[in-house]
Amino acid sequence: MNIYKEKFTKAIENTFFTKLPLDEQKFIEEKAFAFKFSHQELKQIIDIARDLGMWDEKRVREIFPEHTQRKVVFARLKEAYEAIRNKPNSYENFRLKKTPQEQKFTFKVAEKKGFGLGLCPVASEKTRCCNLLTLDAVESCGFDCSYCSIQSFYNQNTITFDSSFKEKLLNLELDPHKTYHIGTGQASDSLMFGNREGILDALFAFAFSNPNVILEFKTKSDNISYFLENDLPKNILCTWSLNTPTIIKNEEHLTASLDKRIKSARRVADRGLKVGFHFHPIVEYEGYLEEYAEIYKRILEEFTPEEVALISFGTLTFIKPVIKQLREREFRTKITQIPHADASGKTSYPDSTKVEMFKHAYESFKPWHKTNTFFYLCMEEHQMWAKTFGYQYATNNDFEHAMLEAYCKTVGQEYYI
Repeated sequence: MNIYKEKFTKAIENTFFTKLPLDEQKFIEEKAFAFKFSHQELKQIIDIARDLGMWDEKRVREIFPEHTQRKVVFARLKEAYEAIRNKPNSYENFRLKKTPQEQKFTFKVAEKKGFGLGLCPVASEKTRCCNLLTLDAVESCGFDCSYCSIQSFYNQNTITFDSSFKEKLLNLELDPHKTYHIGTGQASDSLMFGNREGILDALFAFAFSNPNVILEFKTKSDNISYFLENDLPKNILCTWSLNTPTIIKNEEHLTASLDKRIKSARRVADRGLKVGFHFHPIVEYEGYLEEYAEIYKRILEEFTPEEVALISFGTLTFIKPVIKQLREREFRTKITQIPHADASGKTSYPDSTKVEMFKHAYESFKPWHKTNTFFYLCMEEHQMWAKTFGYQYATNNDFEHAMLEAYCKTVGQEYYI
C-alpha cells in the first residue's frame, strides 16, 4: 500500500487533481488504490473529472463503471466520457459557476521591445490564410471569453500599452506602392479601451498618412464614441465579432450584447465607414443553426452590401496549451465539450459538422453573393471552401489578392499588388 501511495502522490503531480472538489479527489484516490491505475490512466481520469465539472455534466462518480478488471473499468469510463462529449451540446440546463460582473484588471504602460508588422498568430501553410498583418496596440483583453487563446499568451489580469507606440508607428516603413491589410485586434479587443494612451489617435493618423493601408479594427464592444466624434479615414474597416445570445450569455463574458454590437455597427456605417462581421467561432449546440440564422437575417435586413466590406466564418480550433489553460481556470464552459477531430495539427469539429455550419452560413447570405461584400473562411483547409462555398483559392496569395482587391474596391482606393 505504501509503495502505491508513493506512486499515486507522484502521479498526481502536475495534474488538475487539487482543482477537483474534495469528494471527487477522495473518490478518485479510492478507485486508484483499488484498481492500481497506471500513471497515464490516472492522469486521464483526472482530466475526465475536470472536464465533466467544467461542462456541468454528470460527474466522474456517476459514470464510473461497475466492474472488477482495471482495463475494462478504464475503457468503459472513457467510452462514457466520449459519449457525453459527442452528444449535441445543450445550454438549456447549463449553470455558470460564477458570472463575472465586472472587468478586473490593472493597466500598465511600458516600453515594448521591438515593433513591426507581425503575421496573424494562427497563420499556417496547412490552412487557407489571408496573410493578415498585425499591430499589437494593446496586449491582453478585458473581456472574458471562455474560448479565447489570448489568455494563453498574456497575463489576463494586466492590460499593457506600449509607451512608445505612437513614435514606433510613425517610423514604420511601408512600401507606398503596395496594399497592406493590417489588423489591431489579435492581441486584444480593438475598441474596448477606446483612445486610452492615445492609441486611436495614433492609429487614425497612421491610416490618414498611409492610404495604401486597409486598417481593420475588430471588436465585441459597443465603444464607438471615438468613431462618432472624429474625422474618419476612408481606408478603415470597423468589424464586429458576432455570436448568438446563447453563446454571448454563457461563453462571451463581459462583452457587449448582440443587439448593442449590431446597433454600434449601424451607427458607424451611418457615418460612411465600411463595416464587417466575423461569425467566429460558430459553435454547435442544440438549435444553433436556427439561432445563427436569425442573426444572418438581421444583417441582411439592417445593412446593404455596399456598407459591409466583409463577412467571415470560423469555428472553435484548439492547440493543447490552450485546452490546458482552460482546464486551469475556475469557471464552467461547454466550449471544450466538442468531439476533437484533427485539424491540421490542431483539434476542431469533424469536417461533417464544419460543412453543416459553414454551408448554412454562406447560403444564408445568398442575396449578397454577387455583390462587393467579401466572404471568407478563417483558417480552414482549402478543401473546406469547395465543400461549403463551391469554390476555393489555389494558394494563400490568391486568397490575399482577392480579399485586398475587394476591400480596395469597397472603400474606393487603388489596389497595389
